[in-house]
Amino acid sequence: MTEHALSVLAVDDEPPALDDLARILRASARVEDVETAASGQEAILKISRLNYDAVFLDVRMPELDGLELARVLRALNRPPALVFVSAFDTSAVATFEVRALDFLMKPVTPQRVAEALDRVSSSVASDEPQAHTDRLESTERDRSDDVLAVDNVRDRSVRLLSRGSVLYAMAYGDYLRVFADSGRYLTRGTLSHVERRFGAHGFMRVHRQYLVNLRRIVEVRPLANGTALLVFENGGSVPVARRHVAELRRRLRS
Repeated sequence: MTEHALSVLAVDDEPPALDDLARILRASARVEDVETAASGQEAILKISRLNYDAVFLDVRMPELDGLELARVLRALNRPPALVFVSAFDTSAVATFEVRALDFLMKPVTPQRVAEALDRVSSSVASDEPQAHTDRLESTERDRSDDVLAVDNVRDRSVRLLSRGSVLYAMAYGDYLRVFADSGRYLTRGTLSHVERRFGAHGFMRVHRQYLVNLRRIVEVRPLANGTALLVFENGGSVPVARRHVAELRRRLRS
């Protein structure tokens, strides 16, 4: 059986340490792809869009540290393996509380990284049958229950919205305006990207500028020109283009 080539995300707020870790990971024959993130927030954005077999993350980072990030990842439907990296050995006990596979002391060495990758490979191989085939078929489908990472402009944080809490999204240049139970948010991306992720879970493109959660509609108002207006629980409304009206009726009745 061919060994599964690993996809890894390395997370550290210190550029020299991050570069060193990424270089060692890329040199491993076990690893197919390595991406990097310079903060916990950036890591959440990448993890919400792509599936990784493992995340190598620094314990102590500003704003969102490694342990806090790990607790978020453990809530995912199929979380990546966690390997912590730290200059402080006092952090080791806490990391295993979030089921970390390994703990590496800085500066990391190729030998210790190789040992950690051995553990990751064993963990990947022990997943239930078909798990990795599922990941290859749809890396994004497996993210949390599902989640959408958005920017909370007020406090400059990254927030994870559960799929069910999203009412609708509107194209806004290179960004999306996302309307959810907890408020309004911005995220970089396209409606097509979110539609691919959420389309099988009750979301529908009803207009070139709007993607809606059909399960959160409270009223459909037909209009005289053959279009329609959708009303949501937050009082917001979304136009339905004429060419989407018939499909919308079919899906709402199915």
